Amino acid sequence: MKETLRIGDSEVLPGQRLTIDLPIAQLYTHTPLTMPVQVVRGRKSGPRLFVCAAIHGDEINGVEIIRRLLNLPLLKRLRGDLVAVPIVNVPGFLQRSRYLPDRRDLNRSFPGSDKGSLAGRMANLFLQEIVAQCSHGIDLHTAAIDRANLPQIRVDLSDSVAAEMAQVFRTPVILNSGLREGSVRQSTARLGIPMIVYECGEALRFDEHAIRTGLRGVVRVMRHLKMLPASRGKGSSYTPVVADSSGWVRASQSGILRATAPLGATVARHGGLGFISDPFGESESQVLAPYRGVVIGRTTLPLAYQGEALFHIARVGRDDLELLEDAMQEEDPLPAASYLPDEPVIV
Repeated sequence: MKETLRIGDSEVLPGQRLTIDLPIAQLYTHTPLTMPVQVVRGRKSGPRLFVCAAIHGDEINGVEIIRRLLNLPLLKRLRGDLVAVPIVNVPGFLQRSRYLPDRRDLNRSFPGSDKGSLAGRMANLFLQEIVAQCSHGIDLHTAAIDRANLPQIRVDLSDSVAAEMAQVFRTPVILNSGLREGSVRQSTARLGIPMIVYECGEALRFDEHAIRTGLRGVVRVMRHLKMLPASRGKGSSYTPVVADSSGWVRASQSGILRATAPLGATVARHGGLGFISDPFGESESQVLAPYRGVVIGRTTLPLAYQGEALFHIARVGRDDLELLEDAMQEEDPLPAASYLPDEPVIV
């Protein structure tokens, strides 16, 4: 990457660490609204990685992952540059909302325009000032409100560099995911910047397991890119399971859901996921998996109307189910690692 790095009106030099408030707009109270960015530049050249969170303003696990990442002593040995944006959608974050005040989805507004809506202007600002200046990217997400996601990576596996990043991040499941129109991932693909998306947990909730999985994953990617020194410890031996497709199982009737399949559960074709019934139990149906797979997302709300999404199933092969069960047992991110700060466990 270029030696010069300028974000907004600030220039960051090699070996420097700087927090930048990138102007977004003014509130109608005359208060300035800014996007917080912290840049850590190594003294030696290398890749320039952006790590961002809260593109959806209520998805906060990534905010905590970035806070912990920026406090790692390992960053003193950084090669290249880390550009961390813990809160991209500042208006949504302030309102505890997925969306912007005009109900637009920022992650469907890229590449945006400097003369468009607030969403379009913010997308354009983030793309030009942050993304376009970087060589690689990691975008941190959670499920939408009233849903929960198993820790997973979503990536376009036709991008070989991004595919390698997904493998070394080491979540039990990698979902080969196409590019959504208007997403930041679609814009990075057009710019030739490999990027992966980490999905984990729930909106507006901290999940310690998901946070530690994400932090370790980001560090593994940085080691893979040679931004950080190689680990001396023994790495995990399992291979993540790759799913080429997924789908939601929807409620066949309105009613109260009694879920029996947790996140990470492996299910056979026509295997049971739960039951849905009216309050009297007079009308009840079993929720069944349409194909063999693993539960990578589910509703957390037991109340459902007919047609509502209940379980997100990633389709995997028979042999992959055994690999996945091994991966779920082996990968325990809660024990401390030598490079992790001494953080109390969030409960």
